[in-house]
Amino acid sequence: MAGGGPSRPLGRGLGTGRAGGAGRLMRPSPVVTHLTAADLRQREPVLPRIARLLRPYRAKIALVLVAVLAAAALQAMVPFLTRAVFDDALFPLDGGAPDLGLLTWLVLGMCAIPIAAALIGIVQMWLTSTVGNSAMADLRGDLFEHLQKMELAFFTATKTGAIQSRLANDVAGVRTVLTDTATTIVQNSVTVTAALVSMIVLSWQLTVLTLFLMPLFIGLQFRVGRARQRLARRTQESLSEMTAITEEALSVSGILLAKVFNRAESEVERYREANRRQTRLQVEQAMTGRTFFAMVQTFFAITPALIYLVAGWIITGNVPVGADTITAGTLVAFTTLQSRLQMPLLQLMRVTLDVQTSMALFRRIFEYLDLEPAITERPGAIALDPDRLRGRVELRGVRFRYPEPRSLSGTVNRDRFGESSVRIEADAEDPRPPGSGWALDDVSLVVEPGQLAAIVGPSGSGKTTATYLVPRFYDVTEGAVLIDGYDVRELTLSSLADAVGMVTQEPYLFHGTIRDNIAYARPGATPEEIVQAARDANIHDRIMGFPEGYETITGERGYRLSGGEKQRLAIARVLLKDPRILILDEATSALDNETERLVQEALERATRSRTTIAIAHRLSTIRSADVIFGLEDGRLVEQGTHDELLAEGGLYKRLYDEQFSRVPAGTPWCDPRRADVPL
Repeated sequence: MAGGGPSRPLGRGLGTGRAGGAGRLMRPSPVVTHLTAADLRQREPVLPRIARLLRPYRAKIALVLVAVLAAAALQAMVPFLTRAVFDDALFPLDGGAPDLGLLTWLVLGMCAIPIAAALIGIVQMWLTSTVGNSAMADLRGDLFEHLQKMELAFFTATKTGAIQSRLANDVAGVRTVLTDTATTIVQNSVTVTAALVSMIVLSWQLTVLTLFLMPLFIGLQFRVGRARQRLARRTQESLSEMTAITEEALSVSGILLAKVFNRAESEVERYREANRRQTRLQVEQAMTGRTFFAMVQTFFAITPALIYLVAGWIITGNVPVGADTITAGTLVAFTTLQSRLQMPLLQLMRVTLDVQTSMALFRRIFEYLDLEPAITERPGAIALDPDRLRGRVELRGVRFRYPEPRSLSGTVNRDRFGESSVRIEADAEDPRPPGSGWALDDVSLVVEPGQLAAIVGPSGSGKTTATYLVPRFYDVTEGAVLIDGYDVRELTLSSLADAVGMVTQEPYLFHGTIRDNIAYARPGATPEEIVQAARDANIHDRIMGFPEGYETITGERGYRLSGGEKQRLAIARVLLKDPRILILDEATSALDNETERLVQEALERATRSRTTIAIAHRLSTIRSADVIFGLEDGRLVEQGTHDELLAEGGLYKRLYDEQFSRVPAGTPWCDPRRADVPL
C-alpha cells in the first residue's frame, strides 16, 4: 500500500485521467423529471400490449379456438334434435304413429353431444389454464426484472409494500383475464351467435321479442363498467397501502420499534382503519352492477312466458306474421334455445365488465414497466478487464443534486404522520430534501491504486453521496467519476459492479443460511473458498460454534446474529467477491472493543492490495490512511495525511478535537496517542 504524500492543492486539477476518448468528460446527466399518469396514457393502448403477452402461445390459443368452435357447434345441434324429437319422432306432423327407431337415434345423439362437449371442455380448460398462467408468469417475471433495473432513487422514493402489491396483488388481479376471460368471451360469443342464428331460423318473430331490450342493456353495461374500473383502481391502491403497512409493522424492525415505544395498539388501529377502507371498497365494488344484472336476469326469466303468449297470438291469427311456422316442436326448441342463451349472455356481460375492471390493473402494472431506468448502460459500453484493472478512482469537478422522486398515480400514499411516502431520502447523512441545493459542489479528488483513502466530515456533508457515485448508484449532475481514466457512465454495469465492493454500516443479510449469505457474492464459489473468506473475516470460529455451523439460519435481516457477527459476515461476503475497489461505510461504529478489534483485523485483510475508500466517523480508525479528504457542506475543503491535517488546523483538526475531548486522555480504546489503538 502506498504511503501518504504531502498535502495536495484543492481544485479541479487533481489528475488528468487517461488520454483519449475513454477519459473525456461526459455531458451533465439530465435530471430525472416527473413522469405523470397523463404521459403514460398517451402511450400504446392496453389491449395490444395484452395481446403481445399472449403472442408466444399462439399455437395453443388456436387449439383453444378450435375447441370452442367445436363445442359451440355441438351445442347448436341440440335444439334441432329437440325439434326433430317432437315433430318427426313423437308427434309426426303428418299425423302418423311415433317413430321409435328415429327417436332412439335422436336420443343417442342428444346423449353423445354433452359427453363430447365435456371431453372437449377438459382439453380446453387445460389449454387455457396453461396459456393464462404462463402469460401471467411472464408478466410477473418481466415486472420483477424491470424493477431490478431501476435506480436506487426509485426504491428510496417508493414504499416496499407498494412495489410488492403490484407484483403480487395487481398481477394476481389480472389472472382471471389471462386464464379464463379470453376463452370465456370467445366461447360465449360463439354460443350466443349460434343460438341467435338458430333462433332466427326457427322464428324471427320470437327472436325480435327476445332481443328488443338488448340495446338498453348494452348501454347500461358500459356505464357500470366505467364505474367498476374506477373502483378497481381505488381498491388496488387501498390494498397497496395495506401491504405497505404489513411490510413495515410486521418486519423485525417494525415489531421491535413498536414494542420499544409501546405503539402496538396504534399500529393495530392503523391497520384496522386501512382494513375497514379496503372492506368498504370491496363491498362497493361487489355491489356495483348488481341492479343491472338483476334487471337482465328478471327480463330473461319472464321472456319464456311472453313467448308463449305471443306464440298463442300468432297461432290463432291475432298477429298475422306467419302462423304456419310456429309448431309445438318449434316452440319447445325455441324456448330451449332462449334458456340456453340466457347464461352465456349473462356471462358475456359479466366478463366484459371484468375486462373493463382489469384494464385498471393492467394500467397499474404497465405504469411500472413504462418507467425508464435512470441508470442505464450506453450502447457500446466498455467492459473493464479485471486482470488489467488498477483501481484508480477520480472525481473530477463533480456536482450532484438528488433528482426529484418519480411518482406514479396511485403510489403516493400518506404515512402514519400524514406525509407523502413518495420522496427521496437523499443520503444516510444528507437529509436535505431533493432540489434544495447541491449535495456535492465542485468536488475533485483522486485515490491512487492500492491507497486507503478516508472521507471525513460532519453529518450531511456528502460523504456517502460521494461513494454512491463510484458504483453508479446515482449519476453525477455535472463533472465525471472515473475508474482508471474511464468515465463510469461509459462502462458496462456488470463490469462496474464486479470492480466495486461495499461494506455498509448496517449490512443486509437475507433470511437464509450463513453459507448462502456469504456465497451471494459468488454463487459458484467452492465450500473451501467460502470457509477461507470466513477465516479472513474473523468469523469462521464463531460460525463453527453454532450447532448448525454454516447451515445456521440468520433470520430476517440477520436478526439472529449480533452486530459484529453481521459485519464480519458482510466482510466475508465482499472478500469472496474480491473486488479491486472497496468502499467501507464506517463498519466499526457501535461495536464493543473486542468485536471492533476482530472487525478491524478483518478489514485490514480486506483492504490489502485494494483501492479502499472509507467513510470515517471514528477518526481513530483512519490514522494510517494514505490520504484523508475533508468534506463540508458538499465541498472538498482539505486533504492530506493524518499528521498534515492536524498541523493545518482546519476541519479535520476541529472534528478530531471534538471527538477526543469527550473522554479523559489515556482511555485505551480512544486515545489517539496510544500506539496500539485499533486501526
